[in-house]
Parts: sequence; C-alpha cells; structure tokens
Amino acid sequence: MLTTPAGLSRKEAEIYSHLDPARLPQHIAIIMDGNGRWARRRHMPRVAGHRAGVEAVRSTVETAARIGISALTLYAFSAENWKRRPETETGFLMALLRRYLKLEVPILNKNNIRLRYIGRAHELPQAVQERMEWAREATARNTGMTLTLALNYGARSEIIDAFESILKSAVNNGGLSHVKIDEETIGRHLYTRDLPDPDLVVRTSGEMRLSNFLLWQVAYAEIYVTETLWPDFRGHHLLEAIAEYQKRERRYGGLGAAHTHSHAHAHKK
Repeated sequence: MLTTPAGLSRKEAEIYSHLDPARLPQHIAIIMDGNGRWARRRHMPRVAGHRAGVEAVRSTVETAARIGISALTLYAFSAENWKRRPETETGFLMALLRRYLKLEVPILNKNNIRLRYIGRAHELPQAVQERMEWAREATARNTGMTLTLALNYGARSEIIDAFESILKSAVNNGGLSHVKIDEETIGRHLYTRDLPDPDLVVRTSGEMRLSNFLLWQVAYAEIYVTETLWPDFRGHHLLEAIAEYQKRERRYGGLGAAHTHSHAHAHKK
C-alpha cells in the first residue's frame, strides 16, 4: 500500500495516492508567471502580486520536499526583469527577496532543504548578495531537496558564461588546441553543473514560451502549462503537474514503446 508522506493536505494526499512514487521527476523547474495579472485583476499594484507569490513559493517548495523531489528550480528574477522593469519594482523585488530569505531559512532547515542560486548574482545589490550567501551557508548542511533560485538569470547569458569559462580554463591548461568542445564539456561549465537536467518544466499563467529559461538543460524535458496564476499556485497544483507528467512517454528523440512493440509484432508475422 502506498504510504502518504507526512504533512500533505487532504487534497494533496488524494492526488498523491494516484501517483507512482518510482516515477517522480527528479528535477522540476518552474517559470513563476502571472503576478502582475493577479494584482491587476484585483485592482492592486503589481508589487502586491509579487508579495502574494511568496506564499505560492512556500507551499510548492514544502510539498516538493515532502514527496521526495530531488531538485526544484524556481525562475525568480530574470536578467530581462532587471533591465526592463521600473526601478521602484526591482527595488521592491530585492527587498522582498531579502525578507523571504530571512523568514524562510528556518522552514528550509526544518524540511532539510539545501538552497543554492544560479544567475549573475554579482550584479545584484551588495546587501542582497550578503543575505543570499548567509541563507546558502545556513542551509548548506541539509541533505534533502536542492532548491535553486534563478536570480538575474538568463539562459543565453549562462551559455555565454559557460564558453568564457571553457576558454579561460583552456588558456590555463595549455591553450585552445587542447580544448575538446562537446556536450559534456559545456555541461561542466553551466551554472547547473551539479544538478540533473530538469525532467519537468511547469509554467503558470497559460503562456506558451520558455522565456530564456534553462534552454540548454530542458532539451528533453516535459512541459506542463497551467492557466493558474503564480500567486494562486499551491502544492496540489504541483502534484497535478506531476500526474500529467506520469501519463506521458518520454522518448529522448527515440521511438515510443508502443511503436517499438507494434514494429516487433509486425516482424513476427
């Protein structure tokens, strides 16, 4: 009989009871979208949507950790956000991030979650960088799920940084003639080199695009889009995404099992 993990709500437990624990995605990546629309529908300022999104983060992170997901990556703040949003909004987001990290570290530790970051963090305000490092160190000894926050992140920037890292490494190790460029080499120089590639990408708010998120790593990921706006997203929505993921057949560019079976059956005739 399937054992329900402790801490799940009744709704979460009901969805979980229909899942196959042996086929959970190892790494889930989420594009958290819809904060602005959530606020606009309520005639509230955009920042109210960002503030409401924090509860969605907490619920999603705790549920993922409780059911044994190994890695969860949240697209919190893109490089494009940093360049294109009004200074008042980015300033609010930075203050919200500092507050989130301070309040959430005890919850992360309670759930045995290790926190890390990807993106060009060195471009963020110094006070934010210091709080980020404090939170990372405070959770570094945890051995459960790895929660990665993508902050000032862009996939194209990541790939550029990877190639710069490869070139720098080559210069320090005998020159360019010794460099072998293949997928493994590039993977070793990405921000996510210590993580498995995502199995499942979830996007909220119904938009059908990747928005420059983990473009290299999601080559074979399943994509699940929900109309739910991020501030309304909760743990049971994550479980619904996993349920849909488990209905799919992952092919990695090959033929599906059904096709292989019918082909073999035809040969037997």
